[in-house]
Amino acid sequence: QVQLVESGGGLVQAGGSLRLSCAHSGNRFSINAMGWYRQAPGKQRELVASISSTGSTNYADFVKGRFTISRDNAKNTLYLQMNSLKPDDTAVYYCNPVLRLGSGAYQPFGSWGQGTQVTVSS
Repeated sequence: QVQLVESGGGLVQAGGSLRLSCAHSGNRFSINAMGWYRQAPGKQRELVASISSTGSTNYADFVKGRFTISRDNAKNTLYLQMNSLKPDDTAVYYCNPVLRLGSGAYQPFGSWGQGTQVTVSS
């Protein structure tokens, strides 16, 4: 059973930055596409960004130009650099391996970790 451990969240003022990390315990990290998701109170979990095994990236419109997803396969670690943070970015952030479906949508297929809380004050 792969374990995913997210870290790096915290409280930051609007306009600030945070870097999230996701440690993947399995031996298939390098061949899996990975995604960062977030869930705000009272809202559904949503995909923020994804990265393929070869490094191709995709971003939700609401974070384009502000967030950067990256991976270090040697360290089995996924990252999310978040700049120009807004109060609307407040959420619990999760990582998960993903499958890209024929429709172009992404389907998470791992077990969810505990996530890391990001709170942006105005």
